[in-house]
Amino acid sequence: MDRHDKEIIPEEILPVVIIAVALHCLPVPPPYRPPPVCCSGNGPSGICLSYLLSGYTPYLSPEASHPNPLLHSKLREQPHLSLLEQDLEYLCEGLEGRSSNPVAVLFDALLLPDSDFGLDHSSPLEWRYEPERAVPHLVLGKGPPGGAWHAMEGSMLTLSLANWMELPGLKLKDWMREKRRNVRNDRATPTEIASYYQHYVSQMSLEQNFACGTTVTSVSRQPGDQEAAPPCWRVTGLQRREGEEFRDGSAVSEEVPFSMLAHNVVLATGTHDIPARLGVDGESLPHVCHSFWELEAAISRGELDQSSDPVLVVGAGLTAADAVLAAHHLNTPVYHAFRRSVSDPGLIFNQLPKLLYPEYHKVHQMMIQQQYEPDPPPPDHAQNLHAPSGPSSLSFSSSSSSSSSYPGYLSFPRYRVAAFRPDRKCVLESDSGRRTVVQISKALVLIGAHPNLSFLKDNGRTLGVNPEEPITCRRNPVEVDPFTNKVAAADGPGLYAMGPLVGENFVRFLKGGALAIASDLAKTQREGGGRGAAQTGSEVRVLDS
Repeated sequence: MDRHDKEIIPEEILPVVIIAVALHCLPVPPPYRPPPVCCSGNGPSGICLSYLLSGYTPYLSPEASHPNPLLHSKLREQPHLSLLEQDLEYLCEGLEGRSSNPVAVLFDALLLPDSDFGLDHSSPLEWRYEPERAVPHLVLGKGPPGGAWHAMEGSMLTLSLANWMELPGLKLKDWMREKRRNVRNDRATPTEIASYYQHYVSQMSLEQNFACGTTVTSVSRQPGDQEAAPPCWRVTGLQRREGEEFRDGSAVSEEVPFSMLAHNVVLATGTHDIPARLGVDGESLPHVCHSFWELEAAISRGELDQSSDPVLVVGAGLTAADAVLAAHHLNTPVYHAFRRSVSDPGLIFNQLPKLLYPEYHKVHQMMIQQQYEPDPPPPDHAQNLHAPSGPSSLSFSSSSSSSSSYPGYLSFPRYRVAAFRPDRKCVLESDSGRRTVVQISKALVLIGAHPNLSFLKDNGRTLGVNPEEPITCRRNPVEVDPFTNKVAAADGPGLYAMGPLVGENFVRFLKGGALAIASDLAKTQREGGGRGAAQTGSEVRVLDS
């Protein structure tokens, strides 16, 4: 959708703008970079919200029943009302689930009843297309629909079950069966998920709501004027436009500034823009990386093999596990350092069913069985691990059992990185203060990521649960009302947040944020909110500035 060469008319203000990507998003190296074509989108948060705002409305099906008798009884009290018209707080009472967000638990219970128990109940919801309910909106995204899923390694399997990844109105498994004859696994690959989200936007005719190649640079509160124009939000940024195409098929692109006004802004940027850093000496050295894709690039260039010095993987999340598996597959030696104990219940591997996630169970077994156990070092000396020669050298074979099932791997539980050195040595420090120096070829610091909210004042810090700390998905998410997803500390009304920004990492539960926002906007529309609700026939005009 091209929004260039138009002007904003002050009386014509867009009801809703969904921001799916911020300035300076983490670049993705080829071949994972989305193609520079004019078909934009974002992740599942914004896609699901766009679906609900486009007039697709959930009702309790007359023939359906829900396995939770209390919830079913509540839904039967007013079956003529859509879910968007009902009291979500009332429906949420008494429900329990694997999310701390009550609306997320409610919507999940309605879309996937009793799925935590391995049951495959049909959803009691039926979806009706009611265009008169549509709220004009615009989704600003940098890449194609699917967002970060296009940047993930395509052959891996998703953590969630495939049906947990689907969006309302289109069964993922049915779509997958059309693409391949045999669906042997309950999990899907990121490539399949990204393609599904792209197809979903097309299948549901949502393309007109998506603006391609857009990068938001500023979101600010706009005061009203003396002519009774109400306060609203101004969104500015850049939109990529493809220029002249050459004979070889390449084209020159340019970024054109845009500015628009909106009554409501939804923050759906995710939290994968800025890799988290350790903050130690030497972290900016060339051999220290903060992205799994840098490992992929090194592998594709032939820089790593069984004769390489070990790769150091720092972190105990799933991305770190993927890096361990990738390096181990090449028979490249791996050192794996992480702050938690292998038995810590907070460790993600201790929360995953073994049969469903065999590859991550394998990594966990490696972490347990191949732990580094140093000999008592000489006083005031750090033990040198993997040194080419000398009395303090230690090889993998001498540091683990001869019957080890995982040669070439060594874990360092409850260790932290103290420093990286230019000679490709790394100083590791245990909880007890013992230091060990390891020789490495490359370090991968995979300890999470932070959202890029540079388009907000003070990087959005004041919007967090703790306004003194940066916004992070797990430790300090954006504080929102649990039943509307309105940002609690916003500069004015009409600012919402959803998805990982508010602590929802799984597609299964971020759909609840879409329901909460759509329900609140529908309520505003019913109560005659006028400017903040749907304004059918109102065209958004964007000023090239």
